[in-house]
Amino acid sequence: MPRKFVKGYYVKGQFVAEGSELDEQFKAELRGTAGASKTDRKRESTEVQELGSALLALNPDRLGQLQLPEKLLDALAEARRITAFEGRRRQMQLVGKLMRRLDEETLARVRGSVNQDRAGHAQETLALHQAEHWRERLLAGDDALAAWLAEHPGSDIQRLRTLIRQARKDNPPASAAEVSQGLAPRKGRAYRELFQGLRAQLLDDSLSLEKQND
Repeated sequence: MPRKFVKGYYVKGQFVAEGSELDEQFKAELRGTAGASKTDRKRESTEVQELGSALLALNPDRLGQLQLPEKLLDALAEARRITAFEGRRRQMQLVGKLMRRLDEETLARVRGSVNQDRAGHAQETLALHQAEHWRERLLAGDDALAAWLAEHPGSDIQRLRTLIRQARKDNPPASAAEVSQGLAPRKGRAYRELFQGLRAQLLDDSLSLEKQND
């Protein structure tokens, strides 16, 4: 039986078979990524692909600040327009391919912008939960107002008192029977405005704290 020919090449008199571990090492050195394993390169490729997907969530002004290539911006715009699953998947593969061509400086800007956007969403979600918690606490008892003001001294105390008083008047506690039957009265305007005011104050205080720490 004839011997099967193995494709490869010679480096300093040593035969290197294509696809072998030594072949991968030499190719990594040529790419300037010596020591990077297949797992490392796959992880880096996946991270870049995920960054491309995250760019879809950024607004046009933020994208413009990143100084991305025109081809990549066009590919992202097209990905937003495509609604079919398979078509969008293929388009995102193109986005990933273009992302892998970016230099490290541009990738660093992309990572920073994406991380900042994610942090903003996380902060917004936290403020929503905290505002709901404080609204129920403020409506439940008068002592909660002092606790709120101790943590958020910049609040408009007169408006808070007015909204709390009106929300209590518009929304008396529902009985257990009303709740079980789905007959609890609809929340009034003051109830919603109280939530919005608490949320805005929480976000303002969080932003002020970030500026102080910078």
